Amino acid sequence: MSLPHAPESLLSAASAALPRDAQSILELAARSMFDLFANASEGMLLVDREARVVWINDQYRRFLPALGYAREEDFVGHPVSSVVQNTQMHQVLRTGKAILIDLLTNRAGTFVVSRIPLRDDEGQVIGALGIVLFDHPETTLQPFMGKVSALQRELDDTRRELATQRKQNLLGQRRAKYTFASFVGASPAAVEVKRQARKAAQSTSPVLLLGETGTGKELLAHAIHAASSRANGPFVGLNIAAVPETLLEAEFFGVAPGAYTGAERKGRDGKFKLADGGTLFLDEIGDMPLSLQAKLLRALQEGEIEPLGSNRLLPFDARVIAATSRDLVALVREGRFREDLYYRLNVLPIRVPALRERRSDIPALVEVLAEDMAQRGTPPPELTADALALLAGQSWRGNIRELRNTLEQAVLRGDSDRLDAAQLREVLRQSGVADLAPALVPTPQASDSDLLRPLAEQVAELEQRAIAAAMQATGGNKLAVARMLRIARATLYGRLVNPVLNKDK
Repeated sequence: MSLPHAPESLLSAASAALPRDAQSILELAARSMFDLFANASEGMLLVDREARVVWINDQYRRFLPALGYAREEDFVGHPVSSVVQNTQMHQVLRTGKAILIDLLTNRAGTFVVSRIPLRDDEGQVIGALGIVLFDHPETTLQPFMGKVSALQRELDDTRRELATQRKQNLLGQRRAKYTFASFVGASPAAVEVKRQARKAAQSTSPVLLLGETGTGKELLAHAIHAASSRANGPFVGLNIAAVPETLLEAEFFGVAPGAYTGAERKGRDGKFKLADGGTLFLDEIGDMPLSLQAKLLRALQEGEIEPLGSNRLLPFDARVIAATSRDLVALVREGRFREDLYYRLNVLPIRVPALRERRSDIPALVEVLAEDMAQRGTPPPELTADALALLAGQSWRGNIRELRNTLEQAVLRGDSDRLDAAQLREVLRQSGVADLAPALVPTPQASDSDLLRPLAEQVAELEQRAIAAAMQATGGNKLAVARMLRIARATLYGRLVNPVLNKDK
């Protein structure tokens, strides 16, 4: 039996050392199988050990136009990966393992294919045979393809669900990011707010954080969770002002499967359910629509929620911390915030002080912000004493967020990382937020007669003016003064006791 179009390498397996009769039968079987596939399949392709196409049969030639080739010589002799999209022939050559059933999709369509390695007498892979078993598998193998499609859809849904859960429930994202050590400040106001927050962490009652925007309310919420008995549970935050009113209910309570057109087939958990066993932080609670406040109140009172589109009540166990920059009492008087919800949330109220109420913390905050800027790729600023004094004299209506913005602008606009008062004053002026207040410590102009005094005395006076400015800027915090002036605390104490004698030493 002869097969003129069959490549001789296909018969290499039949050339092993066997009795002649057995060898003849094996060769006949190999030719017969090749002949069967060549005539019954939709196409065959052969590549050499270099993954170049060396042969195609007549059935395969009909795919060439769809693949973008008008002539056979533009296809045969070229690397298979450059002429057949999504081919796996390289994998067969590399591993020496057959891929008996697979789906291949390319420009010509979708096919059921087999890929078989070819070996020489020593067992070395010298090529591979690709066989197109079926084209148009959606009709030829309709029952099989229906099952495959259903499994593929289920697999895609599962992957999306796992990706969503991974995004929502990774411990690194659902755990507290900050502790009380992250709330920088040693001023009386900062110490007092941290004392109140630590006390709140020992309770499971709702906490209401009140204060202007940018004061660190969210940071304190993280810290309270981290110091509480729920620290090992999730910390889930929701900024109510950032979510459209039409989506808030779904964000709070979740969505039942098929609740409405476009809803996920398997439903979606809301923030209350995600926070089960941990803490739910509701930022900007004062912006909650009145229509949703009653449902929130019921959830807090009953400890159960009803997902959108569901008739089932689901229990939850989450400690609630709310925050707002608005005057909730005024909103209650105006009828824009439910009085009963206010009393439910206002169990442990904590007022977070504005930055202007703790000016002595500004040097330490600048240092921490500079370190954070460095970690994020922005050159950290180095401030002169007069620059820090200027910062301490601002009202900071945007609080710490505004302070950070000012520092970043000054660094990015300037030619160096060292910032003085003039550079900062220009940034504040251009931002339209500079306070038109006189300098905290005016520097008198020295006359020629004043300069004709002992140099040590003049230097000591200049040092005292610098120390006085720093003391005023930091509210008398000696550690902050030492950091600002870049001197040891012992040196500072010595200058404060006897500036001239200590200078002479």
